[in-house]
Amino acid sequence: MKMYLFSAALLGLTVMSCSAQDLKKSDVPEQVQTACAKKFPESGHAKISWEKEKGNYEANWGGRSGEDNSAQFTPSGVFIEIVKAIPVNQLPAGVAQYVQANEHGAKIKEAGLVTDAKGVVTYEAEIKGKDLIFDQTGKFIKVD
Repeated sequence: MKMYLFSAALLGLTVMSCSAQDLKKSDVPEQVQTACAKKFPESGHAKISWEKEKGNYEANWGGRSGEDNSAQFTPSGVFIEIVKAIPVNQLPAGVAQYVQANEHGAKIKEAGLVTDAKGVVTYEAEIKGKDLIFDQTGKFIKVD
């Protein structure tokens, strides 16, 4: 039993280390902070929380949860994408149809409008701890 608990705890730590890590502002490269402030001037008037995810830096600000906007940058400060939180009912109709058919009608917990560096817009729907990505018509693209 003790070995099982130790293994479960170790697995939990391993999973945690693969997910996002909260950072202090002082741990975020200056070029990333500058790029964020330049690209999103409104972020300078808000409290930004920082995370490191998949080797990139993510700035979160705005709204009640402090995560209405999530912008990702490379370590050198190159903009990757921004996700703006939206109400679930603003997702394209095809998203709900896909979830009903392929995710056994699971509840969509959060939704986002994603715009990448090239201006391509997609939608994100969080279901069961994973993000499903859809195009503008609601066609499923991938799990992120």
